[in-house]
Amino acid sequence: MAEWVDAVRARLADAPDIAAAVPRAIAASRFLDAALQALTAADDALGDFTRAYADGETRRRVDAVLEGVDTPDSAMAALRRLRRRQMARIALRDLSGAAPLDETLHDLSDLADACVAAALGFVERRLQARHGVPRTADGVPIRPVVLGMGKLGGRELNFSSDIDLIFCHTDSGETDGARALSSDEYFAKLAQETTRLLLAQTADGFVFRVDTMLRPFGSAGALSASFPALEDYYQVHGREWERYAMIKARPVAGDLAAGERLLTLLRPFVYRRYLDYNAIGALRGLKRLIEDEVARKGLDDNIKLGAGGIREIEFIVQSFQLVRGGAEEPLRDHRLRPVLRYLGEQGYLDAGTASRLDEAYVFLRRVENAIQMYADQQTHALPEHEAAREALLCAMGSRDWATLQSRLNEVRAYVREQFMLVFAADEDDEGSASHKLVAALWSGTLTGDAALEALYSAGFRARPQAVLAGIEALRTVRLVRAMREATARRLLQLLARLVDESAAQADPETALVRTLRVIEAIAGRSNYLTLLRESDAARTALLRLCRASPWLTDFIARSPIVLDSLLDARTLYAPPDRDELVDELQRRAAPLQPPADTEQAMNLLRHYQREMTLRVAAADLVEALPLVQVSDRLTWLAEVIVAQALRFAWTEMQAQYGEPRRTDGACTGFAVIAYGKFGGIELGYGSDLDLVFLHDCDQLDADSVGGTRSIDNGTWMARLAQRLINWLATQTPAGRAYEVDMELRPNGRSGLLVSSVDSFGAYQQEDAWTWEHQALTRARWVAGDERIGRHFGQIRREVLMRARDGDRLREDIVGMRRRMRGELDKSNDACWDIKQGEGGLIDIEFITQYLVLRDAHRNEAIVSFSDNWRQLDALARAGSIAVADRDALIDSYRRYRAWAHERSLQQADGLAPAGAFAEPRACVRQLWQTILGD
Repeated sequence: MAEWVDAVRARLADAPDIAAAVPRAIAASRFLDAALQALTAADDALGDFTRAYADGETRRRVDAVLEGVDTPDSAMAALRRLRRRQMARIALRDLSGAAPLDETLHDLSDLADACVAAALGFVERRLQARHGVPRTADGVPIRPVVLGMGKLGGRELNFSSDIDLIFCHTDSGETDGARALSSDEYFAKLAQETTRLLLAQTADGFVFRVDTMLRPFGSAGALSASFPALEDYYQVHGREWERYAMIKARPVAGDLAAGERLLTLLRPFVYRRYLDYNAIGALRGLKRLIEDEVARKGLDDNIKLGAGGIREIEFIVQSFQLVRGGAEEPLRDHRLRPVLRYLGEQGYLDAGTASRLDEAYVFLRRVENAIQMYADQQTHALPEHEAAREALLCAMGSRDWATLQSRLNEVRAYVREQFMLVFAADEDDEGSASHKLVAALWSGTLTGDAALEALYSAGFRARPQAVLAGIEALRTVRLVRAMREATARRLLQLLARLVDESAAQADPETALVRTLRVIEAIAGRSNYLTLLRESDAARTALLRLCRASPWLTDFIARSPIVLDSLLDARTLYAPPDRDELVDELQRRAAPLQPPADTEQAMNLLRHYQREMTLRVAAADLVEALPLVQVSDRLTWLAEVIVAQALRFAWTEMQAQYGEPRRTDGACTGFAVIAYGKFGGIELGYGSDLDLVFLHDCDQLDADSVGGTRSIDNGTWMARLAQRLINWLATQTPAGRAYEVDMELRPNGRSGLLVSSVDSFGAYQQEDAWTWEHQALTRARWVAGDERIGRHFGQIRREVLMRARDGDRLREDIVGMRRRMRGELDKSNDACWDIKQGEGGLIDIEFITQYLVLRDAHRNEAIVSFSDNWRQLDALARAGSIAVADRDALIDSYRRYRAWAHERSLQQADGLAPAGAFAEPRACVRQLWQTILGD
């Protein structure tokens, strides 16, 4: 062994594993061999080769070599010598196995960041000495920013990569020196000289090859553009491939904070606010161009661009980033591996698939780096010469070329398979029978009886005329008639697939005709048409849900954003529990800060409500949830949305008016009380929310504190209540979250919108009617200040447990029920009103409420719950009702609600045939007579 090798190993004595690996490492890399010999000859200390660098250490070392350097030539020499030494360090740690892939990529990226920043600073100092500081017309300094793109932006730089940079500056103006330059001239010089300092080939080599072609207008564009010019460019001229490129954009030099502000401004260009499925087609087109280049240049062995290579893993990950990144912050990460891990954790990719793709990425990047470390050359092709192959085998620890080739083939085949699953070929299906049928119907070449016969033959044998009418109606929609030819072709492809797949449904006509109503609603939104054309899972789920329920069909048509939920059956038919609902909504709401983001936050609540309602309904329709759990989840959903809406409304009020204070200095509390179905945990699809608002402020005339302006506390509370209603009920382009009914507040419509908890208690004790105490049996705290919630609970117990005159109570309740039936009962000779009719739902509720009010003073457990079923259980345990009678009422209640629930999904009224439910109706009537004697 050469003496210099022994000398290197001796200097690495603190890391025996690295020292022992030196012979293998230099066998794998001619570059490292030469670099270590040079370092040995220069008697260079190698202590930092034995450990990972701390954050910022690379930057400090680069800055140190330029201290006192005052000429470009000396700066070039210093940076190149440092680069050579640092690359030797990185290569040795990688090839010896001391550094995992992430350390290698981060070290390479940190080195590039530091060199770009040092070069920029060196050139900037020289330019300012000659021309002064660039300033705006207002005298504000204009700062340079350098964006790292591609692998550098992702902190994933490979060993001999060039670095993709975009130079820009914060504003326009001119320098303030004697030899003044416009800002455009100044920053063009800064970009040009910085680039030269890095890439010029000297006796010491180069620092980094620099590519600036990703800047606006490419080679025809300015070397450095102002922020306003960049904003204008991406809004007006930005292309799809530039969105893809900007995913990786990261400020690497200059004013980094300004660079982050720029990327925030450009975010709407990169990430659409809503899910963007058109991005998949754009990426597919870009990949096709790359494949054509690979074929033309014979680059099949290129592990970056070839089939199953690194680029295909990047495309898989970035497709999800472009589609979903506007809605999910974790997908806006510049780095591939954390995003890939997130995709597996969230179920967008199967967890096993995400893990295998990560392993493939690590393997391919290690191969790529090993190829480039051999001679410090920018290549991605597998070596052909024997010496280079032997070096690669040494670097990868492979036994022979056949073994390494086999492993590569296995990895690339898996990557290719997964890529094809995400980017399935964009076939137009024009040769299929269903496409020919749809095209003929669409063009009018197939009409009348011939059209009906063709549809009958295609599987629509019960009502082919309904299918023909549905297609005709869609064809005449204005947005459809105005479609561009390419979009219309894609629509026909989608329709052909729907025709094929609806035949697999139990009722193909209903499935297809209702689905066509959804297609009509989204006709002007190519994004959603693309989603359905691209996703087999989404089409199948849509057909299934539309066939099952006209209510759900209309729900999806009104809120097409929920179509995204159809992509994954694992989540579609498994709605979250309460804690999951809370966590997910809070995660989505965290980045939003009203009042700046009020519109976006309002839409978030509406989209979330629709997405989760769809998931509950889907699970309901496939009988994955019993009725009680459906109501539970719809109620939980309303609770978390009301709570989040209150947080948003409070933040909005606080920003404007500060906060109201009590006399003890504590912040005033505000609470939301649920009544009716919401309070009774019995919400259905489309239910209103019956709400009452309470506060505990004891100085309503005092002013709020801490805001830009003050208002009296009473007004503050009233405005908060009104804003909360607006957050829930205002109609926006995304619809409304819930209708809100405030009729049950003290004094009804004439009462205050929000009451103090003390005045609420006094009203309930002294002025409330019996029917208001009936309503109180189904009331509970759902959001806001928990102290007020506990206070309300105590008031409720005291009111409900008050001893009452049984005869007077019976008279009040019977009289109220008689009036309700006279005004609301729709029963007639042909049908029976399941809600208001005699022996129906309301009778069961009134029986329960009567017993609660009559007997609660004897047993506190009776008022522990607000839902009908558990109240009946408590009454039975207290001896207020026989167990058999309790069971009969609960069974009747369950049967009625299940029937009414099913009718609501079918958009049908609550009128049953006159003879329906004879047994439970008779049972309820008998119990009414027995208990209430009416």
